[in-house]
Amino acid sequence: MTNGAQAAGAPWLRQAQPERAGGHHDPDSVRPGPERVGGHQDPASVRPGPEREGGRQDPGSVRPGPEREGGHQDPDPVRPELVEGQNGAQAALRPAQLGFLGVGWIGRHRMQALLQDGAAQALLLCDSDPASLNAAAALAPAARTLPGALDLPAGLPLDGLVIATPSALHAAQARAALEAGLAVFCQKPLARTAAETRAVIEAAQRADRRLGVDLCYRHTAAARAVAAQVRSGELGEVYAIDLVFHNAYGPDKAWFRDPALAGGGCLIDLGTHLVDLALWVMDFPVADEASARLYAQGRRLGPAPDEVEDHALAQFTLAPGTSVRLACSWNLSAGRDAVIEAHFHGTRGSARMTNVDGSFYDFVAERCHGTRAERLAGPPDDWGGRAAVQWARAVATGGRFDAEAWQALRVAELLDQLYGRA
Repeated sequence: MTNGAQAAGAPWLRQAQPERAGGHHDPDSVRPGPERVGGHQDPASVRPGPEREGGRQDPGSVRPGPEREGGHQDPDPVRPELVEGQNGAQAALRPAQLGFLGVGWIGRHRMQALLQDGAAQALLLCDSDPASLNAAAALAPAARTLPGALDLPAGLPLDGLVIATPSALHAAQARAALEAGLAVFCQKPLARTAAETRAVIEAAQRADRRLGVDLCYRHTAAARAVAAQVRSGELGEVYAIDLVFHNAYGPDKAWFRDPALAGGGCLIDLGTHLVDLALWVMDFPVADEASARLYAQGRRLGPAPDEVEDHALAQFTLAPGTSVRLACSWNLSAGRDAVIEAHFHGTRGSARMTNVDGSFYDFVAERCHGTRAERLAGPPDDWGGRAAVQWARAVATGGRFDAEAWQALRVAELLDQLYGRA
């Protein structure tokens, strides 16, 4: 299979410049910069990142398990190594041929997961940071390297592009790649607002190309175990959900602190994962009655602030009447690296997903009965690359548009409501 975007120097990278408020391009924001999940920084910083604890890098996160439980089938169960031929025999399938735009820590981690799984081959690496580019080239020495936002080289038979650049660049870069005929896998958030998100998904639908977003926490074994409890009816009617993501560290790049570039602060950074978990576990019901209180260094922020929040307290309702409370923050004195929790309370019991000893990586799932807790899932669980691997397998088998991409819009719309811009 190949979509084979044999681009004749298509300027899809050059045109993908972020716009600040008022439509002015910010020349300093085009650097691929800090690659992170859930607001965790590039490991060149001394802060622990998302897939590691206490400076320990995740060894791989490359063994994907089933992506759905509770009756939800993995839409792309075929491994890239084998495909069923017309005569019923299994034949080798060429891995997806990919470019990687932004190869800081999280970009390299996803690339390594894809390469080790066999789901993809790296043909192109692009990053303005020489150290990041060299580190990525060591993982994929046959790939062509580009030291910045340049035109796509002619003749590269790319099937897709993995984007791990600053948030302000995501929407424009994703649209440009899709319009060039490439499938796209993008770090979250897919865009800064629901309007930008819709435009990207519509571009994917028009191009009939697979669009994936790295909403990776739903791919943990703990999240899947909790979802199975909810969807099977074991908990009865779920009437309340409590969501928490406190990060004792905070971003160290200036663009994170600029609302025009980041789209918000800790709520869009960390809260995106929490909102997605609630909607995904509950099968994306209608959400309303959304409101939030946003704080910066302890000060309550008003409407349309010129600074981003570092602490958010939010609430919303999921049809037919589930109340959801959300709290997230950067730089909180949490007494540990991170507090990450999702509690689902039902009429016949509760289920919860919690991180272990402040880890950004290790999670347990438990079914709670009164004062007792029964473990459903726990570490080890190499979940970090599962979303990327699932997407790449789909690309290797055709890479056509999947309506699941619209789930990213539901998350973005709810975030817009919480920010008061809906």
